[in-house]
Amino acid sequence: MSTSLPMHGDKSVADHITIGLSKVAAALRSQAWEGGTARRLTPTQGQILALLAERAGEPVRLNQVAAELCMTAATASDAVATLEQKRLVTKSRSSDDHRALTIALTGAGRREAQRTMGWTDVVRAGVAGMTPDEQAVFLRGLTKIIRSLQEQGVISIARQCAGCTYFQPYVHADAAKPHHCGFVNKPMGEGQLRLDCPDFIPGSEAEQADRWRQFLDGSKGR
Repeated sequence: MSTSLPMHGDKSVADHITIGLSKVAAALRSQAWEGGTARRLTPTQGQILALLAERAGEPVRLNQVAAELCMTAATASDAVATLEQKRLVTKSRSSDDHRALTIALTGAGRREAQRTMGWTDVVRAGVAGMTPDEQAVFLRGLTKIIRSLQEQGVISIARQCAGCTYFQPYVHADAAKPHHCGFVNKPMGEGQLRLDCPDFIPGSEAEQADRWRQFLDGSKGR
């Protein structure tokens, strides 16, 4: 009886997924450089503009920019200073802490942010080609990956459902919408999970751990 041997260079599914995510990241970097060169923006500057556009109406501090985009305070400060020189952002002292700087987009900055946010269209087109069920499974997987990155200290706290005090996983019998959002007081499905919600309020570490366990365990019976 013959014994099957592993092919040279065989990789696990986790390896293939990691490689795939790396290729997506490379594509995004390429688009950012290509889109930014003509407008004299670096990918870092474009990321900052996009972040400020996403947080429109919210005061965003300089240290938040650094934490959200996983960069050093010095890198964030230099990039923001350049954007200020280009009259795309303004800096002012925080109303509740005069030692802290808040960053806001100018009119030109808002227009530029819309262009930079278009850099992700190539990835969005690929995601749009997935079925709703595939998108929901993929979104759940991204939630887990982001949670792992938080636990490893690679990224700051993400404002995603699974860590929010309003989120109640698997409390409804409806398989299509098993979760509940206490903020809007409505049931929600896997495809409605958010990775960056403006209404996010973190619970205590114990509450987050318990909620995360429910989120993971609840799917096993479905």
